[in-house]
Amino acid sequence: MRMLRITALAVALSSIWMANGQARTVRWAASGDPNTMDPHSQNVGTVTMVLQQIYDSLIQRNRQLGLEPGLATAWRQEEPHRWRFTLRPGVRFHEGEAFTSDDVVFSITRALAPTSNFGIFVDTIERAVAVDALTVDIVTKAPDPILPNKLASVMMMSRGWSERNNAPRPQNTRQREEMHTTRNANGTGAYRLQSREPDVRTVLVRNTDWWGWQLPANGGNVTEIVFRPIASDATRIAALLSNEVDFVLDPPLQDLQRLRAQPALRVQEGPEVRTIFLAMDTARDELLYSNVTGRNPFRDLRVRQALYQAIDIDAIHRTTMRGQSVPTGTLFPEQVNGWVREEDVRLPFDAARARALLAEAGYPNGFEITLDCPNNRYINDEQICQAVAAMWARAGVRTRINSLPLGPFFAKIQRDDTSIYLLGWGVPTLDALYSFQSLIATRNGAQGDGIWNYGRYSNPAMDALIQRMKVETGDTRAATIREALRLYREDVPNIPLHHQMIPWAMRATLDIPHMANNQPYFRWATMN
Repeated sequence: MRMLRITALAVALSSIWMANGQARTVRWAASGDPNTMDPHSQNVGTVTMVLQQIYDSLIQRNRQLGLEPGLATAWRQEEPHRWRFTLRPGVRFHEGEAFTSDDVVFSITRALAPTSNFGIFVDTIERAVAVDALTVDIVTKAPDPILPNKLASVMMMSRGWSERNNAPRPQNTRQREEMHTTRNANGTGAYRLQSREPDVRTVLVRNTDWWGWQLPANGGNVTEIVFRPIASDATRIAALLSNEVDFVLDPPLQDLQRLRAQPALRVQEGPEVRTIFLAMDTARDELLYSNVTGRNPFRDLRVRQALYQAIDIDAIHRTTMRGQSVPTGTLFPEQVNGWVREEDVRLPFDAARARALLAEAGYPNGFEITLDCPNNRYINDEQICQAVAAMWARAGVRTRINSLPLGPFFAKIQRDDTSIYLLGWGVPTLDALYSFQSLIATRNGAQGDGIWNYGRYSNPAMDALIQRMKVETGDTRAATIREALRLYREDVPNIPLHHQMIPWAMRATLDIPHMANNQPYFRWATMN
C-alpha cells in the first residue's frame, strides 16, 4: 500500500508540474556533440549520453549501476541457450505506436547488422523470437552468463517507424552516410527529441507518458533539456559562470578550483569506469604514417615496451591531469568484474631503458611516427598526447600529433587509417570480457570480436582465453581473466595510461546523481 501511495504521488507531482506550467529547463554543455541519433550506429559515450534520455533498453542501470527492469519486467534463463523476457505492458513510443515483442526482435536483429557498432552486446545471440505480444525469447549460440549486462546497452526501436523511414539497419557512419536516424529519434524514454541542429543545439522535452514516471525512483522534475556542444574550454566555463548554461559535463581541470569557490556553483567528482590508453598498428607490414620503410616497428615487442617505458605517467598525473587520474598498468579499473590488483602493475618509467630497447630492435636513432588524437572527447586528451609526444621524442621517437574533433577522429580510426592513436574505453557491462573482446581479440568478422581493435593486434593465446571467458563461470572464469591480464601485461598489445576521474560542474540549484559511467540521467535530476 505504501508503494502505491508513493507511486501515485510521483504521478500526481509530474502532472502538477506540467499543468501549472512550471517548466524546469536544464541547459547542458559538453565539448563534443553526438555524431548521430541512431541508437545502434555508434557505441560512443557522446552519443549514448543523449540517446539514453530518449530510448529505453530491456534492462536498465540503477544509480549504483546495478541491473533493474526496464522495458522488460522479468527475465530468466530457461535453458543454457535460451533466455525469456517478459515485456512491460502499456508502453508506447513517442509517436504513439505500442511497444511489443516485434520491436524487440527488430531491435536485436538491427543491432546484429554489419553497420552496427553494438555487435559486442549481441555477439552471442543467434536470434530473437516473439512468443506473444509481450514475451520474447533470445536464443544464443553458446551459453552467455552476462547477457543481461550486455542488453542493458541495447536500445529498443520501433519497427514500424524505422521501416517507414528507410532505416531497417543502422547508419553507416564510417562512410559518412546520412539517413533519417542521423537527425531523428523515436524512443519510449523519459524525454523525446524536439529539435536537432548538429554541432549547435539539441532540445529534448519531457515525455509525460513515460512508463517510468510511475516508479518512485524516477522523481526528477526536469521538463526540458537544451544541450549545446561548446568545444572551447574557456567559452564553456564562461557560459557556466555567466548563467548561460546550468550543467557542464566536462569542466577543464585547470578551472575546478575557481568553480569550487563560486557560491552559486557546485562541483561533483569521482572515478569513471574508463581507461585511457594508446593503441598501435601491429598488422601492416609497413606503417602508414612513419618514416620506417619495409617493416613495422610496432610488431616488435621491444619497441612497444620502449614506448611504454618512455612515458613518465606520474608526471602526466601530476601536471597534465592535475591529480585527476588513476595511473594504471591494466585494461580496466577495479569497478569491473575480473580486475586483479596484482596484475595492475605498470612497466617502470625508464627513458634510458627505452632508448636501449629501441637500439636492440634496430632503431638506434629512433624513428618518426604520427599519433592520432581526439581533442574534445576525453579529459585533456590533446594535452595527454602532447606530453606523451615530448617524452617519446626524448627517447628518440619523433612524434607528430594529428589532433582531430571526435567525429573525424572516430571516422578515421574506424577506417583503419592510423598508425597509433589515443583512445578511452568505458565498460558499460562492468565485466572484463567487454574490454578484452572489443579491444584485444583478433578482428575476425564475428560480432563483437575486435570491434574496436583498430591496431588489429592478434595473439592466438589471447584469443583462446577470450573465447573461454564467453562461456565459463565462477572461479574457472576468474582464473581465465587473470591469465589474460597477465598476458596483456607481458605482450603490451596497447599502452595503458590511466583511469579517468570525472568532475561535473553545475548550478547549485541542480541536483543530479554523479555516475561512474559519466552519463547524466535527467530522469533523476531536480532543478530548483
